[in-house]
Amino acid sequence: MAAPGAPVTVTVTYSNEKHSIQVASQQEDGEPTLQDMAVLIEQVTGVPVPFQKLIYKGRSLKELEQPLSALGVKNGCKVMLIGKRNSPEEEAELKKLKDLEKSVEQIANKLEEVNKEFTSIQKGFLAKDLQAEALKQLDKRIKGTAEQFMKILEQIDAINLPENFSDCKLKKKGLVKRVQVFLAQCDTIEGNIGQEMDKLQSKNLALAE
Repeated sequence: MAAPGAPVTVTVTYSNEKHSIQVASQQEDGEPTLQDMAVLIEQVTGVPVPFQKLIYKGRSLKELEQPLSALGVKNGCKVMLIGKRNSPEEEAELKKLKDLEKSVEQIANKLEEVNKEFTSIQKGFLAKDLQAEALKQLDKRIKGTAEQFMKILEQIDAINLPENFSDCKLKKKGLVKRVQVFLAQCDTIEGNIGQEMDKLQSKNLALAE
């Protein structure tokens, strides 16, 4: 009997392939779950978790959050996998989306930088006489960042996916949502920069009088 939390070695058969996998828990001191096993199976077979049908002793394993022990799966067990890998066409579309995802990360870093610099101006870390110019530059940068996000959205939008590309569709939907969140952040920061510029202007006018 394996100790609780110990990895479980399982043989997975998929069409004419056989894979021996060692399932460890992702949680400290936790027991390996069906989810842990399904993720490993995806890595060795290329069949995405949502498309997997796992059969053990003639019954289908469905509760991903259940520990393997609760499902009766222990060391040396054989599990059968039924499911389809993504087609090469779908893989190609997934790659496009992953590349766009990388671009989104890079633009998000720029957004983060603008926000940090703006916060330090708000906290008064920059000499008063330099603030107006710095804010003007930040305003320009945040507008540019928002524009880049808009371009990415257009590119994502231009990817047309067949109905059965469910993996891609999920990825596309998630990516659109993330870009929209970043765009909303751009709007907020741009608004804040605008307010700060107005405040500075009013102060300068008051001083000039």
